[in-house]
Amino acid sequence: MAPAVMLAAADAPKLSSANTGFMLICSALVMLMTPGLAFFYGGMVRVKSTLNMLMMSFISLGIITILWVLYGFSMAFGSDHGSLVGWTSDFVGFGGIGKTDLWPGYTIPVFVFAVFQMMFAIITPALISGALADRVKFTAWSLFVVLWATIVYFPVAHWVWGTGGWAFDLGVIDFAGGTAVHINAGAAALGVILVIGKRVGFKKDPMRPHSLPLVMLGAGLLWFGWFGFNAGSWLGNDDGVGPLMFVNTQIATAAAMLAWLGYEKVRHGACTTLGAASGAVAGLVAITPSGGAVSPLGAIAVGAVAGVLCAMAVGLKYRFGYDDSLDVVGVHMVGGVIGSLLIGLFASGKGQSDVKGLFYGGGLDQFWKQCAGVFAVLAYSLVASAVLAFLIDKAIGMRVPEDEEISGIDRAEHAETAYDFSGAGGGAAGVLAAHAATQSKQSKKVDA
Repeated sequence: MAPAVMLAAADAPKLSSANTGFMLICSALVMLMTPGLAFFYGGMVRVKSTLNMLMMSFISLGIITILWVLYGFSMAFGSDHGSLVGWTSDFVGFGGIGKTDLWPGYTIPVFVFAVFQMMFAIITPALISGALADRVKFTAWSLFVVLWATIVYFPVAHWVWGTGGWAFDLGVIDFAGGTAVHINAGAAALGVILVIGKRVGFKKDPMRPHSLPLVMLGAGLLWFGWFGFNAGSWLGNDDGVGPLMFVNTQIATAAAMLAWLGYEKVRHGACTTLGAASGAVAGLVAITPSGGAVSPLGAIAVGAVAGVLCAMAVGLKYRFGYDDSLDVVGVHMVGGVIGSLLIGLFASGKGQSDVKGLFYGGGLDQFWKQCAGVFAVLAYSLVASAVLAFLIDKAIGMRVPEDEEISGIDRAEHAETAYDFSGAGGGAAGVLAAHAATQSKQSKKVDA
């Protein structure tokens, strides 16, 4: 063996059990985010739509897992083809991946990288579902998830993160998914709701959350899981960037929550629990692309800006008349745009790279790169998603009948209801029945 070859072999990364274990934990945390999202969305809808909202998230765990193994991982992270999509036959069905094969340039197995990215692919279409609450057929939604992941998510993930992807080569910074996940999902949500229309009673009937405790539980699970989502995206902890991202995630989320509540207090006179949960999620969204590039003080700025602007954005649906049921556009699309663009202003040059933003003497070069990535993903996802929704609607119908929407989509689509108040112990009648039974038993004991 030639000395140069021997040196290259000696310098090649070796499997790190510490990084591998850390990434498996992060993968599990990201998986937990999808049930967390289900609770977050499930609490925000009316009682009659609770189960459907939960299922629209949960079904993604099944569908995307299978697609990812069959061809999704290959499309997203396989060898580049035209800077638009990847493909590596060894990745198809995971058939050509050895258990000790390392992801190129890293110290973790390919299987670990693949399952970590699988969890991102799972939650992204689930995010879209919040905009469509109360009115979409479950079969149509499931078909949409299959087509959208194939035509939109897998290619966009390659653009942003795949070696050879055009955004990756351009130098667009997206640490953990501001473009590929949040802008992608938010723009898709807008595209679909423009096709399927508003809920019956939009802007007329009260459509308040039925369970704010569920919303807060979901937000807490999302916040917890997001540490794996963000810190894990560096694929290891050998240089301190992952820990920086972990710290910035906490800081930005706190700042956004406080900023949202401050906006609510000034605008509406009260700090609401829904506002606290939504503000926290807005901060998590905004720091996702930027947290590896900004300082902790920069993270405060990113979170505060996102908290106020996302709080303002959620009201735009009433002004412009699009029915974004659970504010996916206002929080995820707008928050993703904010976090991605602010990299061009607040990148410190001391995080994931030496790239500096405008406020650190770097000029506007990175800002224009961020604009290119942001608006290309937004436009592609919006148009492609609208076309998919239109085709599915023409083929099998996207919406449930109006009478089923009014009576409750849970019973119509799933033959179940979230809460059963008919038995003993459910509602006032149940309490009285249980009390009467207890009194009868006590009377019999006295008589005996």
